[in-house]
Amino acid sequence: MSQFIDILRQHLADFRRRYAHQITPEIQDAIHAMLSCRCNTARVSCWDCQTCEQQLEFPLSCGHRSCPQCQHGTTCDWLSKQQAKLLPVNYFMVTFTLPFELRAIAKSQPEPFYHAMFTVAASVLKDFAARSPKLSGDIGFTGVLHTHSRRRDYHPHLHFIIPAGCYHSGKRQWRKCKTHYLFNAFNLAKVWRARLLAYLSDTLQLKLPHPSPSKWVVDCQFVGKGAPALQYLSRYLYRGVLPDSSICRHVDNQVSFTYQDSQTRCQQVRSLPAVEFLWLILQHVLPKGLRRVRDYGLLRGNAKTLRQQIQLMLAVAGATLPVLPEVKRALAVRYCPCCHQAMHFMGVHMRHRPTGASIIA
Repeated sequence: MSQFIDILRQHLADFRRRYAHQITPEIQDAIHAMLSCRCNTARVSCWDCQTCEQQLEFPLSCGHRSCPQCQHGTTCDWLSKQQAKLLPVNYFMVTFTLPFELRAIAKSQPEPFYHAMFTVAASVLKDFAARSPKLSGDIGFTGVLHTHSRRRDYHPHLHFIIPAGCYHSGKRQWRKCKTHYLFNAFNLAKVWRARLLAYLSDTLQLKLPHPSPSKWVVDCQFVGKGAPALQYLSRYLYRGVLPDSSICRHVDNQVSFTYQDSQTRCQQVRSLPAVEFLWLILQHVLPKGLRRVRDYGLLRGNAKTLRQQIQLMLAVAGATLPVLPEVKRALAVRYCPCCHQAMHFMGVHMRHRPTGASIIA
């Protein structure tokens, strides 16, 4: 199986020549991190075999959020925390998509643009909930930024998962949304368009294309229980946009990878020259420090006590709290090359030059 980092290392020189003017400092930092991942690092993990007294040192992972080899533990931690917030109700997923005409501006100024998308989309959802006769209370939702389509083209959009109900602080009651309908998607799109264009032009003072984009898409779907939606959102959060398992072929400077077609739900294969493939993936590196996951309302971090009260309230009313599989970190395991027994982890230390029986692997 081909690995992205191997392809990057093999074609890096050609990639830099081809995309010299488009490689941002963030992309350069990501490249440096991935190329040093699990190879020559200043600090190493130390392992000891208690059977044959063999000692080994292994370089550390880079920990970069765009690296396909790293951040599994971070994903597990996020998923575990989000599962603890789940309410025993149905959920909706609302997706705000950025029109094609604005994507070049988003790519040139990603940090303020993505922040604008979150700010505007959150205000739209809060206002629609406040004015809805079915809700008219405080809601909570979690938003995740995805910058790519299933084919990994640049396609910024926001996914929000929303519990089907709201909390009335005055009455201290949970009001349940009893239907599979939350908000009108066409009305959401109209307000999303007006507010985002106003924010971009007035607040950020960006020059927008004229005429302004006419096709704005917002999707509002009933998804049932929240756990599967969280699993979907976590898939690309902290481990890059394409897992190595999806890369199926790397021959004659051509790279092929599999993806699921959004319309047919069937597996498709996309093939590109290696240099173009690298840009397809690396263009999605986010600005340093940008939060691509944000919680609002009842799901924000400082609403834990209120959230637990709502969970208890719903349980007393007869709702069954979801039984969720425990999300566990995958523990690192090393085996001795001599006796093949599991080795004991001794900690992380600065690299030292081995003598005698010590080995650096």
